[in-house]
Amino acid sequence: MTTRDSEIDNPRRKLLVGLLTSGMFTAGSLLLPCRTVQADLLGKIPTQLAAGRSIYKMAGQVLVNGQMANMNTFISATARVETGANSYLIFVVGKDSFILRSNSSLQLSAQDEPGMSEKIKETSVSVMRLVSGKLLSVFGKRQHSITTAVATIGIRGTGVYIESDAEESYVCTCYGTADLSANSAPGNTETIISTHHSAPRYISSTSVSGKLIHPAPFKNHDDDELLLIETLVGRSTPFAVPDGLRSRSRRY
Repeated sequence: MTTRDSEIDNPRRKLLVGLLTSGMFTAGSLLLPCRTVQADLLGKIPTQLAAGRSIYKMAGQVLVNGQMANMNTFISATARVETGANSYLIFVVGKDSFILRSNSSLQLSAQDEPGMSEKIKETSVSVMRLVSGKLLSVFGKRQHSITTAVATIGIRGTGVYIESDAEESYVCTCYGTADLSANSAPGNTETIISTHHSAPRYISSTSVSGKLIHPAPFKNHDDDELLLIETLVGRSTPFAVPDGLRSRSRRY
């Protein structure tokens, strides 16, 4: 458990202990699943986002196509999404779900296939460009790709976390398959098949120890966040998240 989780969980444990010692829980209630108790104490557990909605949660300055967003803003598969300092956006487009962290800029592009209706195209993301910043995302079964200043990531049914700046990108294939390529040397590639954050990588604009793609630590994202955004599109993570979904206050 991370320090951040401990800080959030400690007050909950104290509350539970207080309720137990005061007799507010009966013996029968102690048999209720932990998630039910958490939901009662902390509020509604997140569920799949309602049809027609794009935004689950946001804070700070969020722009969609250059306009200030609100909870009713629709985000299409061709939108440009930007966040300011101390801001974030959790949103869904079709079968894909995202957490865009602060000081980030993301350009979406739609899938365009013969015979595809405009309505379907509107929510079918194909290519994304993370101009700058940090993005956690989960995808449906279709193939996608994300480009940054220095890297191209081909995605196949994957959860992936990316940080992008002008000289280097960080890519964690949380699960699934991702094809990594260095933009400065297209032949410099690596395919990652991951079950649980198996092989994070840095992709650099210049070689490090003779390589453009090299090992990186696991950092700045967690399984709770992945489970949240999978839940928003009606799926779950391929591995168990011990505490399940918890309604809690946190800065994304």
